[in-house]
Amino acid sequence: MRLLASWLINALALLAIPYLISSVQIDSFTTALVVAVVLGLVNTVIRPIVLILTLPATVLSLGLFIFVINGLMFWAVANMVDGFHVTGFWAAVGGALLYSVISWALSTLLLQNKKDEDA
Repeated sequence: MRLLASWLINALALLAIPYLISSVQIDSFTTALVVAVVLGLVNTVIRPIVLILTLPATVLSLGLFIFVINGLMFWAVANMVDGFHVTGFWAAVGGALLYSVISWALSTLLLQNKKDEDA
């Protein structure tokens, strides 16, 4: 049940991004659901490999290169899924940043742990 709730929260976060950045567009809620799944798979499978391969650049940039990696993953998903449009690299970096902040905030507000309810 929690996985389904996280999926819906991520889709809602994706739907909020075009209202904040005009260079990111999502055609429908169904597209947002598909993008949430594909983005989750890309971040689970491909992102760790890329992080290891770019570890020297990440260390030299004091971790700021992770923003570049997140933007590239976001942009790659936009090229994979029809109905999800990102106009450029910096729009992808901004969209990825907003996506992570919005999904974190919604998850924090809407999903509570059992430990929080017991306390």
